[in-house]
Amino acid sequence: MSNGLSEKSSGDLVSWILAAITIFFWGITFVCTKTLLQSFSPLEILFIRYFLGYLFLWVLYPKRMSVRKGDNLLFAFAGLAGVTVYQFSENIAISYTTASNVSIIVAISPMWTALFLQLFLKSKEMNRWFVAGFIISIAGIALVSFNGELSFGIHLKGDLIALGSAISWGLYSVFLSVLNRRGYHYIGSSRRMFFFALLFMLPLAAAGTFQSMNGATAETSSAFVQTILCDWSPAVNAARFSDFRNIACLAFLGILASGFCFMAWNKACAGLGTVKATIGLYLIPVVTTVFAFFVLGETISLMGAAGIILTIAGLVISGQK
Repeated sequence: MSNGLSEKSSGDLVSWILAAITIFFWGITFVCTKTLLQSFSPLEILFIRYFLGYLFLWVLYPKRMSVRKGDNLLFAFAGLAGVTVYQFSENIAISYTTASNVSIIVAISPMWTALFLQLFLKSKEMNRWFVAGFIISIAGIALVSFNGELSFGIHLKGDLIALGSAISWGLYSVFLSVLNRRGYHYIGSSRRMFFFALLFMLPLAAAGTFQSMNGATAETSSAFVQTILCDWSPAVNAARFSDFRNIACLAFLGILASGFCFMAWNKACAGLGTVKATIGLYLIPVVTTVFAFFVLGETISLMGAAGIILTIAGLVISGQK
């Protein structure tokens, strides 16, 4: 019995360490993405990041993974919700608001995770603490969105897109929970999700290529469309990829924040439980705010600071039994 408890404690410790490392790296991603948006579109960053991550996972686990009949659909939905929709909307959000704002709003993902697991998998995570924490966090998000400026400006657009990203992560957590219960290898499972995510990005990439070939400009297409699509022209790519800062940010996002972190996160969720691990995401804004302060020079008002405290407090309260 003691050996069994010891093994479980050791397994939990490894899972906590993996979750902590993942949260730390994911907190930095907002700053890296904000930096890359000066040279790349959100879609370009997304595609390059997960293509690098996909290759990295093949290097770590160069084996084909057998999949049960019908489970490819689960992997496809997981890739769509957790990578294509979640990351794409997150990258777009950073184009319209601050990196700190996005990280704080996305940190509400545990709320949606618990809610969707309750609805679809009958998980017993919803209680009075959960509801109270959710209300407090929503109030915090409102303050963060205003951040000292009581007006519905361009920041609101970015903040709402970020909220949609958090909801998408909640749906991804449902698919991940189902797949973890079926015992798939955590590296092979992450790699298959990336594969489907990249497939879902191809139509958007094709649209970007078409726009570039036809010389679309601000006069012929909306600024929003230009923001999310990409310019694949060789001249532009050569200039951007010669910048060491861009190369370093893409390598970090692809190899560490995508390939390693998704693998580690899947392992942590399998060991700790999806909701228990996801609650730790409330630490991401702390990491992001520190890096955004030093790297991007972003500031936050007293109202925004109060919003951070409320959002994090709500997430902590939601984790109480």
